[in-house]
Amino acid sequence: MRKHRKEMTLVLAALLASIGVAQEDRPDRPGGAAVQSVAPHHQWPQWRGPLATGVAPHGDPPIEWGETRNLRWKTPLPGHGHSTPIVWGEMIFLTMAVPFGKALEPRPSTAPGAHDNSPVTHRQRFVVAGLDRRSGKILWQRPVREELPREQGHVSGTLASPSAVTNGRKIFASFGSFGIYALDLDGALVWEKDLGEMATKHGHGEGSSPVLHGQTLFVNWDHEGESFVIALDTADGAERWRIARDEASSWATPIVVEQAGRHQLIVPGTKRVRAYDTDSGEIVWECSGLSRNIVASPVAGHGMVFAGSSYDTRAMYGIRLDGSLGDITGTDQVVWSRRTRTPYVPSLLLLGEDLYFLRHYQNILTRVIASTGAEPDGPFRLEGLGNIYASPVAAAGRIYITDREGSTMVLAHGETPEILALNRIDEGVSASAAIVGDMIFLRGETSLYAFGAR
Repeated sequence: MRKHRKEMTLVLAALLASIGVAQEDRPDRPGGAAVQSVAPHHQWPQWRGPLATGVAPHGDPPIEWGETRNLRWKTPLPGHGHSTPIVWGEMIFLTMAVPFGKALEPRPSTAPGAHDNSPVTHRQRFVVAGLDRRSGKILWQRPVREELPREQGHVSGTLASPSAVTNGRKIFASFGSFGIYALDLDGALVWEKDLGEMATKHGHGEGSSPVLHGQTLFVNWDHEGESFVIALDTADGAERWRIARDEASSWATPIVVEQAGRHQLIVPGTKRVRAYDTDSGEIVWECSGLSRNIVASPVAGHGMVFAGSSYDTRAMYGIRLDGSLGDITGTDQVVWSRRTRTPYVPSLLLLGEDLYFLRHYQNILTRVIASTGAEPDGPFRLEGLGNIYASPVAAAGRIYITDREGSTMVLAHGETPEILALNRIDEGVSASAAIVGDMIFLRGETSLYAFGAR
């Protein structure tokens, strides 16, 4: 327990440095309420939460809910998106694409091998919105671009799938081909950056979220054209470095880890998982072996990085950071690997000593010991859940897994996960949940829900 607390303290300290808010540097919200009392690890400031592991370390949301039970509020949304709501203080920030105007002929897609696509026949207004956390009221909506997309979009995707990230001073939102934007907390545009058009494999759309570390914003740009990873200055969007990547389309969001006083940006890919020095973009280490179509985001903890994939093949690795330099494929730096029941769409969940993941995007849950890869029990079939796109989240010793039909299973964290509840709402859910304090936020197909014990 003492070891776990020490590690948690180190992780939280690294988080404070990573998102660029020191404990004594909690600025007032421009034109709004003061946020001096806001602590980053009590928020949900980015995709996969404050630790980038899917865990809310100070959260304690309800176990049971529904359309009439423990519902604090339900807000209809004017647009579509699968991005996770991010939360800072009393504000929630969302991205969405809002169709408008008359129907038009779809633009010809540049995506190779596109299938199962849904034609985009209306111009889209790309919007960042700010909501009041307590009431759900939409306080502002900021259109940042209007365009008829070239790619038609997959039937199960949206044009606003990357999640935003905030440091409590600015919100950074990526719409991929439709621009990268920085706004203040009242929705005023600070800067914008156009990185060109993506052409994703099979026209699946874009999904990798931006990553914030100190004064740098990282964006992974893997697609069927010239792929790269880029570092932008958070002050003005100026390019700090750009490194070409020999990779095809991927949708995973990178993470930042600290090793021996230096920070590394971990970016999974079809050909290799690579660690880039955050200051220079130089490759620190790389490891091959994942499948094509990387979607699940990696996690880090216990001095290791964990990455998995499952498309045409299944692969997962636990990589030791200490001593990793150059090509570590097949070396002892790869502490463990596995080839069964690995994740495709939902990302990994690191909770204490355990690593949880779902098979492909199905209702089969696996728990392994993170440091060794040992699987002491399971797998566990989650009866009552169907296909799952949302990544699992956790708080207060509980795991929350939401399927595409809007059902959320709540499990007790332990050697044999115990089902505590199966909750349902009237909308499908593909976006991952966010947890802050005693509330959990679920983004349905048309509404944002907030649940909290009354």
